[in-house]
Amino acid sequence: MYWRDGQAHFLEILGGDLTLFGEMLPKVLAGCLIGAFVTLVLPRELVARWVGHESGFPGLLIAAFFGFILPGGPITIYPVAGAFLVMGADAGAVVTFIVSWTLIGYNRALVWELPFFGYDFVIWRIVEALPLPIIAGLLARLAMRGGFPHGEPKEGA
Repeated sequence: MYWRDGQAHFLEILGGDLTLFGEMLPKVLAGCLIGAFVTLVLPRELVARWVGHESGFPGLLIAAFFGFILPGGPITIYPVAGAFLVMGADAGAVVTFIVSWTLIGYNRALVWELPFFGYDFVIWRIVEALPLPIIAGLLARLAMRGGFPHGEPKEGA
């Protein structure tokens, strides 16, 4: 950028980037603290029982419900999802949680969609999106059980 557009444009962009970094850093740190506090507040056994490897289909439903009700942006949701993984949730439940938050989270529907698009649009969009988090979670579980590589590489590979 410096060579192409000159020093003034480079410094303008650098200043904007540093401002954005300064604004985002406290939010990212707060999101990471929320994720860390989740691991301290919720008992591991409870998380493992509700959305762990042996939770089955009800575990995906629970994860979808929590994805639907939790407010916040990606800076808070992804650390919480990471905390769930650390606490014993399986990949399918975490994928279900994230996809549910993304597609049917009530926060976005209330704040952004309802005022602009009305009830009909929001209701139909949510109804059509309801099965997608469960499908994504089932596919994630299938991928994890299907031999896709995760963890340490095998010797000779």
